[in-house]
Amino acid sequence: MATNLAIDDRLIEEAKNIGRHRTKKAAVTEALQEYIQKRKQSEILRIFNTIEYDQDYDYKKQRAVH
Repeated sequence: MATNLAIDDRLIEEAKNIGRHRTKKAAVTEALQEYIQKRKQSEILRIFNTIEYDQDYDYKKQRAVH
């Protein structure tokens, strides 16, 4: 899917240099992948302390059943 974006050329060139990318596409693709990964990690951290665990759960006993 071809997309035309108006992105600051200085930012693209800096991203290419820092990431050692040969093309603008490679730099933008990696930047988007990192952005998505960071947002997903932030969501995991946000909900980390909201999960309630059963204090009496015995995972060793659960494993022994099989």
